[in-house]
Amino acid sequence: MCGIVGLFLKDSALEPQLGELLTAMLITMTDRGPDSAGIAIYGDETPGQMKLTVQSDTPETTFAGLDAALGKAMGTSVAMSVKSTHAVLTIPAGTHAVLTIPAGTLASARAALAEINPDIRVMSGGETLEIYKEVGLPKDVAARFDIAKMSGTHGIGHTRMATESAVTTMGAHPFNTGDDQCLVHNGSLSNHNSLRRKLRREGIHIETENDTEVGAAYLTWQMQNGATLGEALQSSLDDLDGFFTFVVGTKDGFGVVRDPIACKPAVMAETDQYVAFGSEYRALVDLPGIENARVWEPEPATVYFWSHDKAPTSKKAA
Repeated sequence: MCGIVGLFLKDSALEPQLGELLTAMLITMTDRGPDSAGIAIYGDETPGQMKLTVQSDTPETTFAGLDAALGKAMGTSVAMSVKSTHAVLTIPAGTHAVLTIPAGTLASARAALAEINPDIRVMSGGETLEIYKEVGLPKDVAARFDIAKMSGTHGIGHTRMATESAVTTMGAHPFNTGDDQCLVHNGSLSNHNSLRRKLRREGIHIETENDTEVGAAYLTWQMQNGATLGEALQSSLDDLDGFFTFVVGTKDGFGVVRDPIACKPAVMAETDQYVAFGSEYRALVDLPGIENARVWEPEPATVYFWSHDKAPTSKKAA
């Protein structure tokens, strides 16, 4: 099962409503997966700053003084905003010369956090991306983090029915394996164990046994080697074995691809204001102007991609 939603805004006037619209879409998909839920929001960017979203089951103690401890470890100032079990750490971009920590803002922060408290879990990192996910129903998860009040340019959400791994916060979607990149998935990959081993040898950070994280990591690896998101999604049709629908976000883009069999349900809608994705049409019915939208089922083995910098594209595998 599992339910996926996604919303890519073309009209900036809708940006203050992004969280509200995504929340309503995801709650509609609750009966497709009531185990856990998560939403990725591409929101405000602060020039020269990076964001790291982290989670703890004991936030009252874990987050107390975490900003100061991380700032001391990295030799810089760190700001922190706490929302329930999650906290967003804002860190000046650039390298940080600390002897026991590798260079690079997010790599440095991850390493420093592991030294400060190894029980802290990293949900996402990037310039604009924040991921909030927990065990529970979408309405409860969204309310816990006030998702409906968040603004942004695009976002994706997922409600999960666990079939291949335990019901945990880390097993919930979306998964983030590269700066500002995240993925949600409906389906099952059969070659994820061999791919996980390969990607780890290539230096890609993978934390869980969830096959969806392997799909996200695969796209990260492809893009680190020069592929665009569209090209990475195209390659996934050859390299990922199984049945899947992927919805992917990057800092500026939004992509969709289904495997060649396309047995998992999917529907899309596009207007002058937005592009929307839902596992079922009922997730889209309350969007503004949906009655005038172009609505279609994405084709099998076809990559769809929208970017704020480029015209929308689609490409069918040969």
